[in-house]
Amino acid sequence: MKRIRPALAALLVAFAGLAAAQDLAQTNLPRAKLSAGMHLIDAQVASTPQQRQIGLMHRAEMPVREGMLFVFDAPAVQCFWMKNTLLPLTAAFVADDGRIVNLADMKPQTTDSHCSSEPVRYVLEMNQGWFAKRGITAGSRIGGLNKRP
Repeated sequence: MKRIRPALAALLVAFAGLAAAQDLAQTNLPRAKLSAGMHLIDAQVASTPQQRQIGLMHRAEMPVREGMLFVFDAPAVQCFWMKNTLLPLTAAFVADDGRIVNLADMKPQTTDSHCSSEPVRYVLEMNQGWFAKRGITAGSRIGGLNKRP
């Protein structure tokens, strides 16, 4: 019985840590309906500095058709990293006209910098492999950016 107690205590601490991390995750941001060719995307919109800074940190999972759209005030070279981000993601760096400038696969919990190859106003993060599985590459277009909240 004494051996079970430390194991149970460790398990409770692990669950408490996971619950605390989930509490830090942004899950109630405004949403936008986007498209990439015939593929629909339900994107949470991070448009304030604080929302963009937190992004998809602390999320244990994300549904297949969901992503996060980062919106900036003006086009600029945008760089992203994955500190405190648990999910492998692909970032699509998107110009004002909806054209994907470049894509970057990003590893979880790293501080490696992934940057746009030219100034962009939008960055769309999806589960890693989502774009590749659908044949969406640099030069493809993201629709619905003008209808976002």
